[in-house]
Amino acid sequence: MATSYDQWIELATKQMKGKGPESLNWKSPEGITIKPMYHAEDTKDLESFSMFPGMAPYTRGPMATMYAGRPWTIRQYAGFSTAKASNEFYRKNLAAGQKGLSVAFSLSTHRGYDSDNPRVSGDIGKAGVAIDSIEDMKILFDGIPLDQMSVSMTMNGAVIPILAMWIGAAEEQGVKQEELNGTIQNDILKEYLTRNTYIYPPEPSMRIVSDIMAYSSKNMPRYNTISISGYHIMEAGADSVLQCAFTLADGVEYVRAALASGMDVDTFAPRLSFFFGVGMNFFMEIAMLRAARFLWYKLMQQFNPKKPQSSMLRTHVQTSGWSLTEQDPYNNIIRTTIEAMSAALGGTQSLHTNSFDEAVCLPTEFSARIARNTQIIIQEESQICRVADPLGGSYYVEWLTNQIVEGAEKIINEIEEMGGMAKAIATGMPKMRIEESAARRQARIDQGKDVIVGVNKYRLKDEKLDFEILEVPDSVRLEQIDRINHIKKTRDNAKTQACLEAVTKAAAGKDNLLEAAIAAAKARATVGEISDAMEKVFGRFVATTQCVSGAYSSEYSEAGSDSAQVIDTMRKRTDDFMAKTGRRPRILVTKMGQDGHDRGIKVVASSYADLGFDVDISPMFQTPEEAAKMAIENDVHIVGASSLAAGHKTLVPELIGELKKNGAEEIMVVAGGVIPPSDYQFLYDAGCKGIYGPGTPITESAGKVMDMLEEKYCK
Repeated sequence: MATSYDQWIELATKQMKGKGPESLNWKSPEGITIKPMYHAEDTKDLESFSMFPGMAPYTRGPMATMYAGRPWTIRQYAGFSTAKASNEFYRKNLAAGQKGLSVAFSLSTHRGYDSDNPRVSGDIGKAGVAIDSIEDMKILFDGIPLDQMSVSMTMNGAVIPILAMWIGAAEEQGVKQEELNGTIQNDILKEYLTRNTYIYPPEPSMRIVSDIMAYSSKNMPRYNTISISGYHIMEAGADSVLQCAFTLADGVEYVRAALASGMDVDTFAPRLSFFFGVGMNFFMEIAMLRAARFLWYKLMQQFNPKKPQSSMLRTHVQTSGWSLTEQDPYNNIIRTTIEAMSAALGGTQSLHTNSFDEAVCLPTEFSARIARNTQIIIQEESQICRVADPLGGSYYVEWLTNQIVEGAEKIINEIEEMGGMAKAIATGMPKMRIEESAARRQARIDQGKDVIVGVNKYRLKDEKLDFEILEVPDSVRLEQIDRINHIKKTRDNAKTQACLEAVTKAAAGKDNLLEAAIAAAKARATVGEISDAMEKVFGRFVATTQCVSGAYSSEYSEAGSDSAQVIDTMRKRTDDFMAKTGRRPRILVTKMGQDGHDRGIKVVASSYADLGFDVDISPMFQTPEEAAKMAIENDVHIVGASSLAAGHKTLVPELIGELKKNGAEEIMVVAGGVIPPSDYQFLYDAGCKGIYGPGTPITESAGKVMDMLEEKYCK
């Protein structure tokens, strides 16, 4: 028997004891008001979303039968330590059912430094595999047939030498360039937005992107020349609307750059690919992937493509690393499974699932196996691959898809009015909006408004980590240095230098940079040498570091509420400190080493400023010596060192040592970020005064910092 909407309202109101269903409305982080029920009226004007899979505008997927014809590619992102160790790891995963490779490079490699550079002593092999030369690349893919294997490489800053070495290694393996299949990320714009593993300024970096696209279109017809990434935008704090808008705006900027270089849209556009991140808002993530396909089709029409593939968004997806928790870490297996399901139901073409231990340490073989098997079980046991876009036609999903389309389109139009994404990035607008979103999210978590199980609700009283911790020893750095020294002794140095001069000449002129770098790589030039050869012309980019204010505190409830009192109490303590000492408590927040993830330090800096601290935030990529010098010059009371990439056992003790060496022992050091609890005592013994891991509320860490400062200066 059919019922009306009014009848449903009456029934729901009765069951809610007179409150009415509108009392259950929820406002998402994107600002979308979500109702407790959707029906045909909500989707009556959305006929464009009801098309078939494989047909424009591709909302329901780029392929007609989707996973019923072929499941998504299981492509686990991995790399650590040496090329030999990573190669063994890859071969085991491939033998166990993984279908493609996705290479994680060392932070030193990302930033164009060789392993013997003193600036990167704490980074070698810690968050990816260290590659210094073509010999390392050959070892990395030893026994892996590159004419048969799709290889994705996440590389942007040092993209020229790394891609050149991969091409050279393949040729020395006997594989022709036209046989190579895979994707290079080559997405430099998002580095200025979030990830920060840039080397050169924006203008020459965009030239590098164009040169790679031009060379690959001519010589590597099966190769995808760019993967336009929203993943790091999400990880930096963006909600789904911001991730969708900024990622697609980046894509439009790359299309225009390629066209400006003289390329035809149908030559390069079919090989553009995307890379999105998915978090825990299940239906929102599904809707975002569907909305992105619809919007990309619409955006590409301005370039008049003739091939359908030129307007078809294909994407890789990775589950969130930020959503993983140090507390009760086995919960992360469940989180990753939910996120993987949203990626699949959203229509991804390939997927990486994070390991449950990544909020604590590098993934072990045990945790990586669980992550990989999560995908295999979804593909083989859940039966969701039997039907293309099984959620298509859902009132809620279709309505939500349209909400993201409208929200993202509004932001994209704003960016267009600014002159495109490159100019928008120059104003700082996208970065500030992402950081504001991150600060607001942290405030909601700290208040318990956004539940994180095991962190701010259902937390265990006694918690012990009972799994293996993977640690990369310093011997990896020493081994890499030995290999560099051997290569430099045995190569034809005159030939190498001539090739490096050709790279510099190409940078200064119009010759293709990738072509010149391939010759240099084959001549055994190192990553650092090729990067330096371009830096002579391009220079090295240094970003201006800023942080938002007011976003964290504005998320707290009205005056007089319990949560607002927490803010008021902290502000009173910082005011009292100023009254007693003559100045506010002053903290330097720093991110040492080459890890560019700055969400943590930006959220801490913004939040502490809202709580009444004077906050200095260091430039990215500082050495311990530089951080200590800045702390002394700025006369801070305390330094907060953020760690994410396993360099804490090197960098934090060195920072403390530099402060002591310069007679500034009174400046205290605390640490935060991804630090295994088993390393806490090591850092305490080195002189660290406090450690605040993932999930620590900002107000809690600020309270403990004030305890230390009051004890030292106010007694």
